[in-house]
Amino acid sequence: MTPEMVMGLAYQGMKVTLMLAGPLLMTALLIGLLVSLFQAATQINEMTLTFIPKILGVFGALVVAGPWLIQTIVDFTRELFLNLPSMVS
Repeated sequence: MTPEMVMGLAYQGMKVTLMLAGPLLMTALLIGLLVSLFQAATQINEMTLTFIPKILGVFGALVVAGPWLIQTIVDFTRELFLNLPSMVS
């Protein structure tokens, strides 16, 4: 296995990781921003107020993006296993 192959594999792994985590993290970020704006507007400073909307939002994002997330990781894993013989030799 050449250093270029290792770097290519690491790049693909990081790219897939960001693709999988991106929708969930962006959902949590946007909901956190909206709740913070609501708290600033109403002067409610309850720290636990952000957790329930974030949990529900991330769950909703998983429901909506779940099939795409699963297909992405399955495609990456399939490609990894199919290219395994060429990586070993």
